[in-house]
Amino acid sequence: MPASTSLSSKHHTLIQALLSRGPLKESEFRSIFHKVTGKSPDHQVFNDYISDINDELSYVQLELRKCLNQYDGKAYYGVVNTVSDEHSKLGTKYSVPQIALYKGILEAIVQDTAGEGSISNIDALNIRLENQVLSGVDSQSQDNSTEIPSALKNFSMSQKDKTLEEFVHDQWLCSISDGRIGLGVRSFLDLRSWFHDNEVPTCQVCNEAAVKVKRVCPGCGTQWRLVAKREAAEEQEADDQDGPSENTSQPDPSARKRLRTSKGVDRNTQESDSTITSSTLSGSRRLTRSSARRAAAA
Repeated sequence: MPASTSLSSKHHTLIQALLSRGPLKESEFRSIFHKVTGKSPDHQVFNDYISDINDELSYVQLELRKCLNQYDGKAYYGVVNTVSDEHSKLGTKYSVPQIALYKGILEAIVQDTAGEGSISNIDALNIRLENQVLSGVDSQSQDNSTEIPSALKNFSMSQKDKTLEEFVHDQWLCSISDGRIGLGVRSFLDLRSWFHDNEVPTCQVCNEAAVKVKRVCPGCGTQWRLVAKREAAEEQEADDQDGPSENTSQPDPSARKRLRTSKGVDRNTQESDSTITSSTLSGSRRLTRSSARRAAAA
């Protein structure tokens, strides 16, 4: 293993700024960078600092990562946990009902066939938490004997409302001006592997999960075929009782690329966070917008 390169106090200050304040807009983080280092935050100098930080953070399964918030179009930086295992689930500060509520909201948003990337506040409050228990059980074993934890059944509407406020404050969700609820910047930063595992289409402009999209190319206005091809493949697979179709489309390799903050940043493939992780959400069934349409039709 190569020798570790010690970070300076300036590197530590940048890390602490993100840990203490949460995800920061790129402009704010670059401003802090300039004040701390005295250097102009041009791409090369800034990226070198990020690369050095990530080389050290990798030893403790952390990463300083950049993402694009699809609701305000701005880039953000944050520190995320790159471990996704059973032990990481124990690090969450949220209760079981709160996590179930978040999972339900997350599923509702990514299943939205209109691609608006949000649900109404009323719909969020009316999420059925018990569905999160059933979603982790094989469909053949779902019967009346499935026990719903009392913590889920007794989670009141006022508790849900307070939890929504907490999620918005912690930037896992965001409150949109028209009173709707969308995903927060921490969801984009921390849940990349969850989006990938659930085949949420990837934006070909920013390489992030496309939960809020117009299904046309932002450059020329042409219909965006990535979503249509993937959904057609899923529908054909669902109808084929003998196994996957030979014509099932494979995702475009370019869709698997991830936005990199610097060289060597995207080394880890399992992303999570000590608060809400991809493994915390692992009980969810595989989600697609086409499956949502089929469920609605049923």
